[in-house]
Amino acid sequence: PQTYKIVSNDFLEIKKLMKTFTIRKLESSDYEGWAILFSGYAEYYKFNIEDANIKQTWKWINDFDHPLECLAAFENHQIIGFGHFRAMPSPLRGENIGFLDDLFVDPEYRGNNVGDMLLSAIQKEAKERGWKIIRWITKDNNYRARSLYDKYSKKTDWNVYEMQI
Repeated sequence: PQTYKIVSNDFLEIKKLMKTFTIRKLESSDYEGWAILFSGYAEYYKFNIEDANIKQTWKWINDFDHPLECLAAFENHQIIGFGHFRAMPSPLRGENIGFLDDLFVDPEYRGNNVGDMLLSAIQKEAKERGWKIIRWITKDNNYRARSLYDKYSKKTDWNVYEMQI
């Protein structure tokens, strides 16, 4: 697996602190930390997630034949953020583009550029795969995330619909 070593500079009380984060694909030993963080993500969006759903998502991430992948941020072997992404066919383009399903950073680590690092790493993966764009959605009132996304992308004028089955 490819690993990205990225350093973030933070300033607190005029004292410079250096934090080192590692961005990499998940390994089987990461399940417990990822599951806790994924549950926190679901809780943030007020989504009642069952254990079976968490296990299924983990299974997809670790199934080479399934399109869902995950890059995660770590500090000292502790998972502190993740980005779930996948290839998505774009019929009008006649090629795959990327789709970012989920991006989440542990609230204690927000403001440390972890989201930036995850987006940069996912962008690098997309370039290597020949995806010309990555698309994603977020809640309209998720202003903190939107300010991050505005640095990497532009908001489109498309609306999202969901048909309940």
